[in-house]
Amino acid sequence: MKLNKYWIICSTFLILAISCDDQKNSANGNGGSQNTSVTLFGKKNIVFAKISPEAEMYLNNWTVFSDFTTEAIEINGTDLKSLQTRSELLLSRLDSLTKRIPDTLDTQPIYARILVAKTRAAILHQLSNKTKIDTSLVQESVAEMNTATNNLIVQINEKFQKDGIDRQRTDNEEQELELRKKKADSIFKAELKDKKSKQ
Repeated sequence: MKLNKYWIICSTFLILAISCDDQKNSANGNGGSQNTSVTLFGKKNIVFAKISPEAEMYLNNWTVFSDFTTEAIEINGTDLKSLQTRSELLLSRLDSLTKRIPDTLDTQPIYARILVAKTRAAILHQLSNKTKIDTSLVQESVAEMNTATNNLIVQINEKFQKDGIDRQRTDNEEQELELRKKKADSIFKAELKDKKSKQ
């Protein structure tokens, strides 16, 4: 009788242990997958680098850039379903961006940053549309997309900053030449006056 009770208690504990282990595995068994319907991806109040006033003047005429940054912000703080839609729109905006770069902004560094952002958007779109979603990989991909967007803005700002420095240098050189010319003219006039006074 005691052996029977012992057997029942052991069996009960064994069944409970297996049941708990199964529940634990089903919750964690998808290699980083979680309940994607309640998971929000990215940073809800993401803020990218501020666009410099010099750059803003040109970017206001490049309307597709504004569309791109809007979508880059909107992928943050969204659930999976929204992210799937937004990542597709983001990819579409970047396609347009690569085809419509204004001459002023068509430099190798800026083009390279756009290509990196386009690659990041394609990876994000692919990861968010997989049959089995790995939320940690999707989160990482959103973070990389944010970095790529920020780097593109910084590169655009740096381009206009460099242009400003080059313009200032050119202006300074022109002023220096003008001063030298005036100095040479005044020396020539003084010598000419001196010669006339000696005659």
